[in-house]
Amino acid sequence: MTASTSALYQPALTRIDAANAEDPNVETDHGTARPRELLYAERMSARLALLLPGASEALRLACRCQHLRRWEIPRASYPTDRRSYLQWRTALGKFHAETAGRILTDTGYDDAMVARVQSLIRKERRTTDAETQALEDVAALVFLEHYFAPFAEKHDDEKLVGIVRKTWQKMSTHGHEAAGALAATLPARLQKIVGAALAAPAQGS
Repeated sequence: MTASTSALYQPALTRIDAANAEDPNVETDHGTARPRELLYAERMSARLALLLPGASEALRLACRCQHLRRWEIPRASYPTDRRSYLQWRTALGKFHAETAGRILTDTGYDDAMVARVQSLIRKERRTTDAETQALEDVAALVFLEHYFAPFAEKHDDEKLVGIVRKTWQKMSTHGHEAAGALAATLPARLQKIVGAALAAPAQGS
């Protein structure tokens, strides 16, 4: 199924990408240095197109804005404890939504579309909103495909098993199917970690 697209969509993507292209942090992709958040945004869009080809315009915009200008609120700006991490994540959701809202409004989208995209970015009503759940799935899949391996180099297996388990619990059945296919392509250590995470439910869950 092909999703309908308004005349505002491409101009909005151009503005969103221009904002992310200002990221001073770079990541090498196929031998080319790219602004990190621009590359992440492109990966989110590509994964959404595979997972949900008929995604709405609002969901496609929200995916592109998932980490919009994230470098402006670095993790290091908050203490390292768990409570501060959650505060950082909440602040990011608000920041991404507000930044996206300004871009979409300037592009010409109406208040209803802006509000919908912002709601998705903030991951509101994940358990009852299929599009919010889809965005959660896409983010998890992009992490698994592109970021899990370098992240795993810095952490022990026990911690990684816990992270994978918690992530899996937030994904849909459709997301699980896509994650299973991706996991089969991972290095042996990471496949083992994923297998251990899914072998038994988390303690107290």
